[in-house]
Amino acid sequence: MSGQYTDFAEVYDELMDDTPYEEWSETLTNIIERYGLSKPVRNSQDALESERNLVLELGCGTGSLTELMYKRGYDVIGVDNSEAMLDIAVRKREESGSDILYLLQDMRELELYSTVGTVISVCDSVNYILEDEELITVFRLVNNYLYPKGIFIFDFNTDYKYRDVIGDTVIAENRDDCSFIWENYYDEDTAINEYDVTVFVREKNSLFRKFEETHFQRGYRVEEMVSLVEKAGMRVIEVTDADTHNAVTETSQRVYLVAGEQGKTG
Repeated sequence: MSGQYTDFAEVYDELMDDTPYEEWSETLTNIIERYGLSKPVRNSQDALESERNLVLELGCGTGSLTELMYKRGYDVIGVDNSEAMLDIAVRKREESGSDILYLLQDMRELELYSTVGTVISVCDSVNYILEDEELITVFRLVNNYLYPKGIFIFDFNTDYKYRDVIGDTVIAENRDDCSFIWENYYDEDTAINEYDVTVFVREKNSLFRKFEETHFQRGYRVEEMVSLVEKAGMRVIEVTDADTHNAVTETSQRVYLVAGEQGKTG
């Protein structure tokens, strides 16, 4: 994948403290209740019921949303390709006492021990997949590991957001213990947004340590994403504006897509 959180992981939660995880977990739960199979029931003695109730989060990061879904009663598995982010997720698990299973995997090479009733992926994780064929591979793997009639809920940033809202902008924030500069460079030909992050973290001796990371994300048009989901053999159930929860418009910045398992392919 294009870019991997390393040093940035240690300040990720602090700098993303306004992320509406609670709201996201409620939205995801409502979608699961509306279209899915998974129930907030843990430790079922029935093996098939256990699989149906499993919720897998792709790109779980530091586990903030994963923990919230667990608190809502679901058996949860978290997958991420950043060891540094998962280290923090494991620390949260130790503090909360949850029994979430975390796997260090690239979503393009997903490998599970069973099917799951629901797969979720939020905070634009799929935007890190830059090539059509690689994203189709991800969707095929999701379809493969979904329990029959299970659902996949994911969000993505649109090309409009990168091109007209954050592309070629600089975002900076200064805090007591850490500061960051976030520089965006959008390439309209490829729909790829490069962002260079420079972070300054206060150490115990009051000196600041500087580190830099570069990440790439691709903006997708809604019709483009729908086509890729269908090419992977899944069926599209619902597409909505993730911020308004209404129909998608030309100025939608983040979109929820709900896809359903269908005749395993590939």
